[in-house]
Amino acid sequence: MQQLTLAMKDASLQAAGAVLNRGLNVRHIRFMALGSAIGTGLFYGSASAIQKAGPAVLLAYMIGGAAVFMVMRALGEMAVRHPVSGSFGQYASRYLGPLAGFVTGWTYVFEMAIVAIADVTAFSIYMGFWFPQVERWIWVLAIIFFLAALNLLSVKVFGELEFWFSLIKVVAIIAMIAGGAAIIIFGFQAGGASVTPGLGNLVEHGGLFPNGFEGLLAAFAVVMFAFGGIETIGITAGEAADPKKVIPQAVNTVPVRVLLFYVLTLGVLMSLFPWNEIGSNGSPFVQIFSGLGIPAAPHILNAVVITAALSAINSDIFGAGRILFGLARQGHAPQSFGRVSRHGVPWMTVIMMAAILLVGVVLNAVIPEDVFVLIASIATFATVWVWVMILASHVAMKREIARKGLPASEFPSPLWPAASVLTILFMAMVIVILGVFEDTRVALYVGAVWLGLLVLAFRLWVRGNGRRRAELVDETSPLPVVPVADDAGAAAR
Repeated sequence: MQQLTLAMKDASLQAAGAVLNRGLNVRHIRFMALGSAIGTGLFYGSASAIQKAGPAVLLAYMIGGAAVFMVMRALGEMAVRHPVSGSFGQYASRYLGPLAGFVTGWTYVFEMAIVAIADVTAFSIYMGFWFPQVERWIWVLAIIFFLAALNLLSVKVFGELEFWFSLIKVVAIIAMIAGGAAIIIFGFQAGGASVTPGLGNLVEHGGLFPNGFEGLLAAFAVVMFAFGGIETIGITAGEAADPKKVIPQAVNTVPVRVLLFYVLTLGVLMSLFPWNEIGSNGSPFVQIFSGLGIPAAPHILNAVVITAALSAINSDIFGAGRILFGLARQGHAPQSFGRVSRHGVPWMTVIMMAAILLVGVVLNAVIPEDVFVLIASIATFATVWVWVMILASHVAMKREIARKGLPASEFPSPLWPAASVLTILFMAMVIVILGVFEDTRVALYVGAVWLGLLVLAFRLWVRGNGRRRAELVDETSPLPVVPVADDAGAAAR
């Protein structure tokens, strides 16, 4: 009866123009899944992680990648069961309570805002490589209006943009791996290298753990930042044409992405150049192309990182906007954020994200370029908090399924419950690591203040439906009933 009521409610909302269009197909979401792993965290954050851990950073990416995969499987199971706009914000509200949903949703918006401001600033720096005479704030302003306008058209336009952005990034990464492998196999002298390229470089400069176990732990702050945003795949469930098909396919590519884009790419890099030279003698990605005798290497890489920045900003606007839409539906944000254009786009959320990004125009003039670790650590805290809420919501959902005897999930998380518990403990360790090291400790202060303000805001301003748990339709297909008993009874009669 509850599902029928909710279905009627959704039908009325759709008639009123308050439901998002399902315009993302398999191709869009598959490449969004691929592209979400390639961004600032790889092209620039990886150098910082390497400096902290040395070659052991490969182990950090594998451990972090395994944890992220468990988060994504948990999110995927919930997204297939409840393919709704608002995603994990609504799941937290449904299974953990309205306060958890409020905090989770707004923390994700906070995360996207921080990362987006960093990305628009990075974009302006990249453009300055080609047009040094143009003021940076002009590029920031131009890209904000350009991407905001495109996001207002339709979700299909967003999907097409992400498809082509991701395709360029994937091709570039594969070309870097192939080029680096050619240098190693055929014995070319890589451009800028002070030693002969080879796998021996992974252990010949202080060993696999040159900075000890402490260096490995310190790298997790940057490593987990690199994976931030991958949860956007769960947000697409509300606009996917066939979420039960495309979400599992996208989620199951996570291990391949981690191994290909991070472990293999950085393994090739550290085979070409000693780990302590990476990031200190220009971009190592430029050096790969230079080592192959490609004179336009800096321009090629600049085009790739501009594409990566555009993709990241595009995803930030999309993800934060859809979470805000879900918050408005729950009564956790102004109702204006729940308004949908005739193209099925929550236009007010897009405008709000554009307004937040305009802060980047001002900050671009006063923030120095060497604050990457600070931004990364604050974003890491917000990211890990959201992931913990996803895992906690999943645990609560699984317990409810068992308690009420509900139909089994169509996309169950593996190794339940041991893997989920271990992943939650790992995420708690990452938060502790942020507090242990001085250059990332401020992230805990900022995070604690942010969470405190959210709890206060919930107590003061959220009323009515916002104080109730979210109501979600369970779209799990029931097991088919074989009418053996009925046939036998009919035969007896």
